Amino acid sequence: MSDSDSSSGSSWIDRIARVFSNEPEDLDDLIILLKDAQQQGLIDHDAFYMIEGVLDVSEMRVRDIMVPRPQVDVIDESESLESILQEIARSAHSRYPVISETKDQVLGILLAKDVLKLMVQGELNSIEDLRSIYRKPVFIPESKRVNVLLREFKSSHNHMALVVDEYAGLAGVVTIEDVLEQIVGEIEDEHDEDEEELIKPHNGGSFRVQAITPLDMFAESFNVALEHDSNIETLGGLIATHLGHVPQKDEEIVLQGFNFRVLKADSRRVHLFLVKPVKKPSDKQLVPTNV
Repeated sequence: MSDSDSSSGSSWIDRIARVFSNEPEDLDDLIILLKDAQQQGLIDHDAFYMIEGVLDVSEMRVRDIMVPRPQVDVIDESESLESILQEIARSAHSRYPVISETKDQVLGILLAKDVLKLMVQGELNSIEDLRSIYRKPVFIPESKRVNVLLREFKSSHNHMALVVDEYAGLAGVVTIEDVLEQIVGEIEDEHDEDEEELIKPHNGGSFRVQAITPLDMFAESFNVALEHDSNIETLGGLIATHLGHVPQKDEEIVLQGFNFRVLKADSRRVHLFLVKPVKKPSDKQLVPTNV
């Protein structure tokens, strides 16, 4: 090692030592030290948030990150084969819990790639053929620690677990992607919502609205005047301000004539809302003018 390299290395070590000269006594102290390290240029912004995500995961339970049962796309074995294939094509997931006709029992996990392989081989002609490729479901309690689950996913090569409540009922599902998103943030793929389509009509007079939607655009689209501070620019910022914290998945708030329910969020920010006008008997139906 050259003298310059040695000097540079010593300087870097000295900087680390200065930042951590006072040993943290708890997790909050450690976060403060990490923020100091970021501000001094020892770690960059993205690295800080990933480290913070890792620390958050160590404190989380599965119930904090799972997809609740009402939002889970399942395969109902009582449906026709054609209907099942249409559902797979529509929802475009890689894995599906398969439920019984009575809807109170999970029969297995169906992988889209297994279905495609069977179709290509010309061996998919009935529900019985589907049953032959069910994978064994993995059940976990809501209280399981997320960091423990990540280790189990890694060791078992399994990517989905079914979450059961205290009565052994299906409470939701959790995937390895759900865990990783707590560390690196939202992982978008080609099947996720198009971020450029900020306001999209949904069922029953509701709308899927991205949290990054500018308030001016929302107000113009729904022909309403939103009251807010001048420093708030997005819908996500407005909702977070009224709640007093980062909106969490499934959290709801009624604000200025609208019901906002959080569809997507992580520990750092909200991503997507389900928005529905709260119609009073004397009100006209509020609908976007440009979607």
